[in-house]
Amino acid sequence: MAASLSPLISAGAMRSRLRDIAGRTLHMTLPAKRIVLGDGPLAYVMALLEPDDPFANVVGWADNFRAADLEGYRAYQRRFAYIDAIPTFKGSSVGALDAELAISLRPDVIVLNLSSRSGAESSGFARHMEQAGIAIMYVDFRSHILENTEPSLRLMGQLLGQQQRAADFIDFRREHLQHIANHLTPAPERPSVMIERAAGLYDDCCLSYGDGNFGELITAAAGDNLGQHWLHGPFGTLHPEQVIAAQPDVILVTGANWTLYSPAGSWVNLGPGADLEHGREQLRHLMQRPAYRTLNAVHAGRVHAIWHPFYDNPCHFIAVLQIAKWLHPQHFTDLDPDAVFAELHRRFLPVPYQQGYWLSLEEHS
Repeated sequence: MAASLSPLISAGAMRSRLRDIAGRTLHMTLPAKRIVLGDGPLAYVMALLEPDDPFANVVGWADNFRAADLEGYRAYQRRFAYIDAIPTFKGSSVGALDAELAISLRPDVIVLNLSSRSGAESSGFARHMEQAGIAIMYVDFRSHILENTEPSLRLMGQLLGQQQRAADFIDFRREHLQHIANHLTPAPERPSVMIERAAGLYDDCCLSYGDGNFGELITAAAGDNLGQHWLHGPFGTLHPEQVIAAQPDVILVTGANWTLYSPAGSWVNLGPGADLEHGREQLRHLMQRPAYRTLNAVHAGRVHAIWHPFYDNPCHFIAVLQIAKWLHPQHFTDLDPDAVFAELHRRFLPVPYQQGYWLSLEEHS
């Protein structure tokens, strides 16, 4: 769904008409000056588009930027110490958004991911905001990220008055996704990939991805995502028996610093500056679970871990680069995803690049 904007003149002030990713029309004065981020990781969009002071106009946000990505949060905390004082909504679901708190913050707009729409409506949150005259704007960096990231970035650029920065980042993203497509033509054989979502964070095995989100990234990297054969929608659970029977060619798990969720968990800590050797030890431990320990991919060392927050982040194409290099090393001998991500930080983000976003079970694979 494309986003659009057109000017209106009302009561002597320039106003604008926005069409969000849900196809809804909003009217507001732009650029917005008081913004609530209903999903904490939208902080990365703010950082891309307003790097000088990304959170100056953020009057509230969900606390899952910090809780679900502690290493990333700390990187921005070091540069912008005031973010600790931004009011937070506890929890990562729309149900955790306190309508009374939201209204008290007097925002011009509340930005939500499209996947939150049904929750916002069923919980009554959307109705309360409408009654208070507060706009809700839907973007999508989560469900269908390859399709909806560009229009969502353009929409956020319009909201912030940063259309050119949005366009520049879109061009950078397109350039590198096209690089992958060019090197995978003609299409190679697609290795089967088992991707476990948030491995070690929960007792259950194995949370995975279907035909959206990280599943799309595996497909873009010319992999055959195991989950898409059984799961309906972006997310779901595969049984260990399904994984064992499928004998996937490659195992991939997502990880981050989830200390605030599960201090004793066996998750793989990834993110800026993460200790990769410790993460590798955690990955070895995860591969001893029943779903994996007999798999040929594990014994061959074709096991990798990647930063979980790529899943709702406009920088997700960096994950496509790294996954493609793992799946098809012969096609990408000269590809350096670390160098590309470092360039992205230099050009678009206000914090320095630090390695730590991915690792392999075998250090040099």
